Amino acid sequence: MEAKKALAEFKQKVDPVLDGFFEQIIKENSDVDKNITAAIEYARKITMSGGKRARAAFVYYGYLAAGGKEKRKIIQASISIELIHSFLLMHDDIIDKDSLRHGVKTTHIHYSELAKKHFKNKDWEHFGNSMAIIIGDMLNSLGNRALFESKFSADLIVKALHRTQCIVSSTIIGETEDVMIENIGSATEAEIMQMYENKTAKYTIEGPLHLGAILAGADQKFLRVLSAYAIPAGIAFQIQDDILGVFGSISKIGKSVGSDVRQGKQTILVAKAFEKSDKTQKEVLQKCLGNDKLTKKELEDFKKIIIETGSLAYAQNLAEKLIITAKKKLDGVTIEKEAKIFLLGIADYMLNREV
Repeated sequence: MEAKKALAEFKQKVDPVLDGFFEQIIKENSDVDKNITAAIEYARKITMSGGKRARAAFVYYGYLAAGGKEKRKIIQASISIELIHSFLLMHDDIIDKDSLRHGVKTTHIHYSELAKKHFKNKDWEHFGNSMAIIIGDMLNSLGNRALFESKFSADLIVKALHRTQCIVSSTIIGETEDVMIENIGSATEAEIMQMYENKTAKYTIEGPLHLGAILAGADQKFLRVLSAYAIPAGIAFQIQDDILGVFGSISKIGKSVGSDVRQGKQTILVAKAFEKSDKTQKEVLQKCLGNDKLTKKELEDFKKIIIETGSLAYAQNLAEKLIITAKKKLDGVTIEKEAKIFLLGIADYMLNREV
């Protein structure tokens, strides 16, 4: 089965479970506090408005890969990573000053606008950020709760919860590297690749695969096999994400195109463009990066330089090599057939997502 189709079919299975969990939490809190109830409802709106549920799918297929058989149980457990994903995105949207997520106003923007409407002489932006931090923290706890309440044995749940904390910790390391690099204003390719590994590869692919495999009772040797595939595939995913962030469309990525440029993000595209550009091109790049008032023409000039310097082609070729490496790591490895087909297919899909 084509990986994209398998992912879409999995989303149809997991979304009702995820939405049902939100409904349960809303009911539990409806008589406790109306403000937190409204906050959870907004978190539900953003979470259910988009997303391919790729991380939950990796949990599912990691479980199958390790020989797991109880599909209903693992689907229920897989929503934990989606709740944690929403938590991390909510905080990331504050850091990146993003205004849209899945085509919906980000939480900090939503609450800033509410504050502006209802609270006079207050710091509306601070209120919005505060609420988004609080709601994100709650989603983190709910993600752990979903896993804790899953139907697996207590020893497997404890192991999975421990792995979950490691996933969040490595993501925070990657986020810290990202923020530092962005503010320094330059980075080597090696530094960017390290950040990609911590912020994206371990969080998006390796961690979820490990969670599923752990719940199937996998040993450390099997987890290392999954890591050998996941790290290069995850880095390739981030490189393609960087490309889409510049050359994609708002309808495809669900947020403003060029936001990475406005925020001054140091990506492989940027690092290679600076390496290969002449003086005039460097001046244009420097003018665009970190310019929160970036015009449409300036973004087009930026894109033109990314192409002319060979940076786009370099990034695309690098991502392709990483996907080839990832797929080769599964050669000769005993993995359940359905899971192996998915992992090989999703690697190609991540590389060829529409620009």
